[in-house]
Amino acid sequence: MIQPSNLNTKSFLPSPSLNNIYKCKEISSDSHPPDSYVYQVSQENTTSSSESQVGQGTSHSIPRHTSQDVIKDSTATTSAESDLEELGFLPVLKNRNFLALWSGQVFSQLADKVYLVLMIAIISSRFQASNQSISGWVSAIMMAFTIPAVLFGSIAGVFVDRWSKKAVLVVTNLLRGGLVLAIPVLLWMTQDWNAVGNLPTGFAILLALSFLVSTLTQFFAPAEQAAIPLIVERRHLLSANSLYTTTMMALVVVGFAVGEPLLAIADALTMRLGSEIGKELVVGGSYAIAGCLLMLLRTGEKDRQLEQESPHVWQDLRDGLQYLGKNDRIRTALIQLVILFSIFAALAVLAVRMAEVIPGLKSSQFGFLLAAGGVGIAAGATLLGQYGQRFVAIQLSLYGSVGIAGCLIGLAIFTENLLLVLLLITLLGGFASLVAIPMQTAIQKETSPEMRGKIFGLQNNVVNIALTLPLALAGVAETFIGLQAVFLSLAAAAIAGGILTWYICRTET
Repeated sequence: MIQPSNLNTKSFLPSPSLNNIYKCKEISSDSHPPDSYVYQVSQENTTSSSESQVGQGTSHSIPRHTSQDVIKDSTATTSAESDLEELGFLPVLKNRNFLALWSGQVFSQLADKVYLVLMIAIISSRFQASNQSISGWVSAIMMAFTIPAVLFGSIAGVFVDRWSKKAVLVVTNLLRGGLVLAIPVLLWMTQDWNAVGNLPTGFAILLALSFLVSTLTQFFAPAEQAAIPLIVERRHLLSANSLYTTTMMALVVVGFAVGEPLLAIADALTMRLGSEIGKELVVGGSYAIAGCLLMLLRTGEKDRQLEQESPHVWQDLRDGLQYLGKNDRIRTALIQLVILFSIFAALAVLAVRMAEVIPGLKSSQFGFLLAAGGVGIAAGATLLGQYGQRFVAIQLSLYGSVGIAGCLIGLAIFTENLLLVLLLITLLGGFASLVAIPMQTAIQKETSPEMRGKIFGLQNNVVNIALTLPLALAGVAETFIGLQAVFLSLAAAAIAGGILTWYICRTET
């Protein structure tokens, strides 16, 4: 990786107020290199800077500039101009380590999204009766996925801090791939076994495998977030997170949209060979490919004694909570993310009711409404990654919160107008990206390297809880107080979170 020259980067900060907002010192935090690299200031430049200040008293003599000084000034100017041009996605895409991590994300998250489709396909072909609803079976699988997120999210972060991030990323993907590829063998071996309670043995195996896959995901998620600041310069973190968010939302749409036909095609191809394991090959193979791609990753982590020391789980959890309690900016960003994900979880439930009341739509077509939100998030993330460096994070968060509140108020008013609902949900997704990406970037920047696993583990935990509670409460609230009242309540929560973040950051400065 090319190391930046020793420049006074104050001269090309995107906004002077950024120093106040994040309490930067001599040099803007956006100009710092990745945390895995150590840069030393040249003694020659320090001496030159000191000598340039000598004799600045009452003397009117014209300072001498040697040809070397002229070359240095020219180089500094050129580097500064080049740095200004190195905004957006281009410098991130030039980073080979980020490309390895991003490529691994594509296959890993594609497998995550198609996994549920795989479970539904297996259930419908093996366990569901002809006149029986599939909802109960799917709900059990979803519970098996949710429980590890609540139980192990924070604990996994403790271990991630003490382990190599690359090793965690590679091993978790390879193990998940192995578990999925083992499904046909395990179902074949247990097809004549007695039921476990009221459950068929094969379905009990699916529940156990789903639990294990989700548990491994709890280790993968904080390791992935902690690896980004190790391989991406601080000034490019916003673009990196924007690209990640864009990819994630695209895979949500693609995964659920093409998952079923993709698995059907894979099964049709493998049936020619005399087996029906195409579905498992697609999902398990995607995890395995992700693990292989992540082997190319170089995080620059040094060997430390932490890997040889047994983690003190509860003490490390307390340390993470205390660190979170002392850092207002991280805590506030986390609160913003919790509010945002709660709103979207509630929207996922309310979308079913909206699809019922909108003329021309069925409740089963609520996915079209959610897809509009995904398109908005992807579009907003793309624009933010390209131009977001020109703005201060707290401004983006406030604008995004106000925009989300406005869209929710609009949904409360125009609930039955399909075109306006689609437009408002798309805009809501775009405004959500203005909150989610700057806040995630702020957490990455503000968290010290040795605490990232703990903080991202805690974040993963509280976000999963934030996603779970509204799923249960939003439907009940809509039944008692109505759709419009729920939207207005969510709008109030959005604007309150934005104002709280703005106020805390303003009072700190």
